Amino acid sequence: MGVLTALLILAGLILVHEGGHFLAATWQGIRVSGFSIGFGPALIERRRRGVLFALRAIPLGGFVAFPDDEEDSPIPADDPDLLRNRPLAQRALVIAAGVIANLLLAWTVLLAQGLVLGIPAGFSTTPGVVVAAVQAGQPAAGSGLRPGDRILAVDGTPLGGGQDAVLELVERIKDSPGRTLRLQADRAGTSLNLPLTPAGSGGIGRIGAQLQPSGSEAFRAPRGPLEPIRQANHDFLLLTGRTVEGFATLLTHFGETASQVSGPVKIVEMGASLASQGGSSLFLFSALISINLAVLNALPLPLLDGGQFLLLLIEGLRGRPLPDRFQMAFLQSGFVFLVGLSLVLIVKDTSQLPAIQQLLSR
Repeated sequence: MGVLTALLILAGLILVHEGGHFLAATWQGIRVSGFSIGFGPALIERRRRGVLFALRAIPLGGFVAFPDDEEDSPIPADDPDLLRNRPLAQRALVIAAGVIANLLLAWTVLLAQGLVLGIPAGFSTTPGVVVAAVQAGQPAAGSGLRPGDRILAVDGTPLGGGQDAVLELVERIKDSPGRTLRLQADRAGTSLNLPLTPAGSGGIGRIGAQLQPSGSEAFRAPRGPLEPIRQANHDFLLLTGRTVEGFATLLTHFGETASQVSGPVKIVEMGASLASQGGSSLFLFSALISINLAVLNALPLPLLDGGQFLLLLIEGLRGRPLPDRFQMAFLQSGFVFLVGLSLVLIVKDTSQLPAIQQLLSR
């Protein structure tokens, strides 16, 4: 049930993103020929008002198609309603609309959290730090830690509770590359003593685990109709800032952080885990993935919205588009890169699923 919930959330986020492109185009009277969720062969397709709507077999995104890209289109090349014949500002809005739609959705989800659950009022904490997820082949997995374990002490020093305990443990890990830490943990009532040696990367210790406070988040009723809006604004800016910072760190320290990049399989696994917890976790997951989708698509890479925007910017500066052969080379290189990266991440994340690890260990 958790996996289905996560898949539905991801499908919804893709639908909103592509819906942003679609609505921005149709609102301006620009011709659209197709709207697809997924890639590859169509599983379901319906034609409405000249637009082919399709659900496709490979659930790795979606696209809005325009007659401009169809060699056998019956529409004349000089038709003023073709996307390529519209002013730069109108084309820019169509390209940017997907990113804008995902950011608006994230803010709306955070506002809904405030209206449905209330305003965060801290954690009802218990001592320790919970291990939410463990990456196969990393120090945390090698030490014997498993998802659900609660770390109570490090080198004999008890951990407190809440977010402060998480920050304290993270700092200990960062400051201890190559040095063994002695963990005291609880696993379903059983006390464990585990040696953990963080891997050294640029002088910073890493263990390959997702940590979270022990306990559950408490909420209170809003103090007035504007407080949910203020809280949504605060959380939105915080999550967006951290997401941008994460992408910047990936680009500037790629060798150290590449192993932490996750694909759709890992995202679904994390979403399923959060869905099983319910409450605020599901709201936060939806908002965070929507923001990540927006920031990722804004990167100036071929086939992404940012890459299309880059070509549009160059056209504006030159006063005319780049020659077709350069645009085609740009797009083809992006296709090879993105498809290759997707396949690598799917294989990597699938191999780290607990069920696959059990099969491999036999």
